[in-house]
Amino acid sequence: MKRSTIIGIGLTIGFGGLLFVSTLRAQKEVCEVCVSFNGGENCATASAETRAEAARSAQNTACGPLVRGMNDALACDARPPVRAQCRTR
Repeated sequence: MKRSTIIGIGLTIGFGGLLFVSTLRAQKEVCEVCVSFNGGENCATASAETRAEAARSAQNTACGPLVRGMNDALACDARPPVRAQCRTR
């Protein structure tokens, strides 16, 4: 292999590793949220930089399989969760 190809591959791997590590560092809070909607219940886990962002993302994900259409999605997101548990990484 040419030297420039090896350097290019090394830089690409290095950049990918840096991006991976910085993404994981930003995910400081992890929340598991369970919601009940339209007779069903679903739970989801999400991580984010803040507890509020992680809880909101987990609730949105948990509502996904329980809703049909935008009105249901908005109604499900507005309901308080059945259970919410957050922790710091």
